[in-house]
Amino acid sequence: MTTTASTFTGEGRRTGAPVVSFEHVSKSYGAVKAVADLDLQLYPGETVALLGPNGAGKSSTLDLLLGLRSPDAGRVELFGTTPQRAIEQGKVGAVLQSGGLMEEVKVRELVKLACDLHPRAYPVEQVLEQAGLTEIADRMVNKLSGGQEQRVRFALATAGANELIVLDEPTTGMDVTARQTFWTTMRDQARQGRAILFATHYLEEADAIADRVIVLHRGRVLADGSAAEIKARAGARRIVFDLDGHIGEGALRELPFLANLEISGRTVRIQSHDADATVHALYGLGLYPRNLEVAGLGLEQAFIAITDAATAEEAAR
Repeated sequence: MTTTASTFTGEGRRTGAPVVSFEHVSKSYGAVKAVADLDLQLYPGETVALLGPNGAGKSSTLDLLLGLRSPDAGRVELFGTTPQRAIEQGKVGAVLQSGGLMEEVKVRELVKLACDLHPRAYPVEQVLEQAGLTEIADRMVNKLSGGQEQRVRFALATAGANELIVLDEPTTGMDVTARQTFWTTMRDQARQGRAILFATHYLEEADAIADRVIVLHRGRVLADGSAAEIKARAGARRIVFDLDGHIGEGALRELPFLANLEISGRTVRIQSHDADATVHALYGLGLYPRNLEVAGLGLEQAFIAITDAATAEEAAR
C-alpha cells in the first residue's frame, strides 16, 4: 500500500451546526502561500488536534480563526458570524504561546480582570483552582516560571463559559503533573459540549487526547480523522527485533515492502508496507530475530510517513 497526498476524512463526532467554518480560505505573505484554499469545519464537543511540520500553516490558520489576520480569499466563520463578533460575544477563549500577560500585577488580579470582562464569567476562585493557580494566586506575574505563565494563559482563556477553546502549544513548559491536570480539565470542557482545538508538537498528546486529528501540509488539509485512522492511513507497520552477531545492512535493505530501516547496536527497527511478507523474507535470509515485535505505527511515525510521502509526491511532479 502506498501513501498519497489525498485527503482522508473520518466522521468523528460531527453533529449539529459547525462552530468553525473555513470555506476556500487562502492567505499569502509575499510569495509564500501559508494557507491554500482551505476547507475546514469544527463541531460542538470535538477535541481536535492540529498537526503539521514547520511551515504547514498551523499558526496562520489559528490567526485567521481568531480574527488576528484577514484571509486574502474565502470566508472564515465562527458560530455563523465573524471571528471578531464571536469573540466579543464571549464564545471563544484562546491560549497562545506568548504575549497577553501584564507583568506588574498579581495572578489573582489578572484573572479577576478577565472574569470581570467576560460576559458569562465563572467565579474567580473557581478559575484559579481549575488552572492550578490557587497556591500562587498572590504571586506577581513577572515572577512566574514558563509553565506557570502558561497556566495563567489557560485561566484567562477559561474565565467564562466559552463554546470554543483554541490552544496553541498549550502545555509548553509544564511539568508532567501540570500537563495531566490541564488535559483532565480540557476533557471536562469537551464533555460539556465545548469544541477544543489545539496545535501541538507533542504528538503523544494528540494521540491520547484528540478524538479527531487534522494534518496540515503546505496550507492544505492532508489528513483528517481519528488518531487510529491517521495511523492506518500511513499504510505501514513497525517491526522491531534483535539480531546476534554481525548485521548485514545491505541484505536487510533488500527486504520486500521496506519503507524505512534503522539499526541501533543489535536492535533493528523496520517500517514495512506488508509486515507478514517482510518477516517471512527475514527468515528466508537465514536470520533468527529475537524479541520480535510487529505493531502499527505510532501517531508520530504515521505523521512523518504521511508528510514525507506528500513532499516526495510534490517533488516528483
